[in-house]
Amino acid sequence: MANSSGLNRAGFASRVTVAAVTAALVATGTSAAVAAETPGASAKSVDTAPRASTFAANTAAAVTPINALYGVNNSGDIYGYAPTDNGGLSAAEKTGYGFQYKKYVTQTDVNSDGESDGVWFVENNRLYYGAWSQNSRDLGGGWGVYNRVFSPANAGGAASDDLLARDASGVLWLYLGKGDGTLAPRVRVGGGWGGYNQITGKGDLTGDGKADIVARDGSGVLWLYKGTGNYKAPYSGRTKIGGGWNAYNYLLSVGDLNYDGHADLVARDGAGALWLYKGTGNASAPYQAKVKIGTGGWNGFRLMF
Repeated sequence: MANSSGLNRAGFASRVTVAAVTAALVATGTSAAVAAETPGASAKSVDTAPRASTFAANTAAAVTPINALYGVNNSGDIYGYAPTDNGGLSAAEKTGYGFQYKKYVTQTDVNSDGESDGVWFVENNRLYYGAWSQNSRDLGGGWGVYNRVFSPANAGGAASDDLLARDASGVLWLYLGKGDGTLAPRVRVGGGWGGYNQITGKGDLTGDGKADIVARDGSGVLWLYKGTGNYKAPYSGRTKIGGGWNAYNYLLSVGDLNYDGHADLVARDGAGALWLYKGTGNASAPYQAKVKIGTGGWNGFRLMF
């Protein structure tokens, strides 16, 4: 597969409905728009309207985007699901192909308009930024030292989204976004992050206007790290959310799925069902009770973003 990648809207003029491994992945709603491409690979973003008026009204909106949820199956096909106003997901649409070799795909908002403008991803140990409907750029090599890479939204206090990466020794590093998809040199966040098997976050979970993240340890306890907005020390000490999270094989936040300004969490269980934990904006109890938003089939995705 070639190293350059482009995001071509024209390649998806005819929308393809979900089939095969995603046949059971159905939610209420409609709509779709374009994502990432290499020669022989392409994708498209999903429309998140009517996000604009609701987004502007929320104080947490500056760091909590409203994004669609995407899944990549073993064949490299991408399916997109737009959020609905109650926290559900729209019907699946095939939004791309050729992503079978891409790792750590994560959405990013580079122009601070509250929705993703493209994705960062790693392929052949190199990092790329691919804007929707444009050719992606090779941002450099050496990314094979990391075993977790994702964007937590704006963690450093500037306008655009940033990138977090964890190395094999458990050190977490922050790369500040420059607003054009490129990144500033990394800043060390701290060590000891190797004890977590899931780390995610996409915006403000606690209602203070700072982007937060959550991390699950080996015993199934989920921990909250409150954002500070200071790129030199982006997270305060951890707070225990609760146990029992080993029931899930995948935890992911793409931002606000129910248009209330708080970051939400989706969790996939061993049977392939998808659950939504709506954010509360309360640090002492950051999530509401879980709601099932996908009855089965979600284990057909090797990664979600």
